[in-house]
Amino acid sequence: MLRIGHGFDVHAFAEGRRLILGGVDVPCERGLAGHSDADVVAHALMDAVLGALRAGDIGKLFPDTDPAYEGADSLVLMRHVTDLARSRGWRVADVDCTIAAQAPKLAPYREEMRANMADALGIPVDAVGVKATTTEHLGFVGREEGIAAWAVALLESIE
Repeated sequence: MLRIGHGFDVHAFAEGRRLILGGVDVPCERGLAGHSDADVVAHALMDAVLGALRAGDIGKLFPDTDPAYEGADSLVLMRHVTDLARSRGWRVADVDCTIAAQAPKLAPYREEMRANMADALGIPVDAVGVKATTTEHLGFVGREEGIAAWAVALLESIE
């Protein structure tokens, strides 16, 4: 048996924060605003897995009103999502992510993002896709106000 889930997340840029994407600390003069580390691609991917599980979203599982998640490492949270999937009889089989950012350029960090998220999901690197695009200067991404990410996750029954 197979299930598919889709996730989406967006975070605004903020001064004085690190830019963490797929668990990679990307050199940038601004990071993303958020309660946790604001790793927009990891958040979209966790939402995709949770969607396939029919388990709500990361806001339900890791509420931003809970001080325990302030500054949290999203890859640690992703491991919890992976454990939840296993406890419900599912494993992540394949994922694909798209990051929309006008700047900075993300291609140099793609393979490290793939490796980090594969490790957190307990799957091979070749089962993790990461792509980056711009929005050709259109919308909030094009105005460099923030970053958006989409993800899909394919889960398969463990049994």
